[in-house]
Amino acid sequence: MAHRWQIAISAGLLASVWAGLADVLHLVTWVGFLGCSTFFAQTNTGVKGMLMAMTTNLSGVFWGWLIIAGSSTLGSPIISYALTGIVTAFMCLQASNKNFAFIPGTFIGCCITFALNADLAAIIPPLMIGAVLGYSMSLLTSLLIYFTDKTAASIKDDAVKEM
Repeated sequence: MAHRWQIAISAGLLASVWAGLADVLHLVTWVGFLGCSTFFAQTNTGVKGMLMAMTTNLSGVFWGWLIIAGSSTLGSPIISYALTGIVTAFMCLQASNKNFAFIPGTFIGCCITFALNADLAAIIPPLMIGAVLGYSMSLLTSLLIYFTDKTAASIKDDAVKEM
């Protein structure tokens, strides 16, 4: 990892901005970090990666909500277990669509929904901001790499000229 410092500076700076913003806006900080993590865990980059993180996380939120709502409506633990299995199968099958191909992103969204008892107002905003946060970290890291590489090349050129 040749650019560890640029990554560290970008991640540290933007993580602190997110933590402060989440505090001011009363958003669940860790949910945003999971959205950010989803961005970095899947293979797409740029806007495409951000959209993949968003769509898979949101689909997981939907599936988690469906399990919670269905289980509370149906009432029977056995039926709830079966519903969980059926929905889990659909979570995996949806990956046949390229827009939902990152299955772990779907499971992350579902787990967040379970953890926050399907409180969509507490889940969706920080989750979406988290995907933007990941994309922003990627952009800032690229910018820092560009400037440090350019500065290093300039210093090297100056050193050669002095010889």
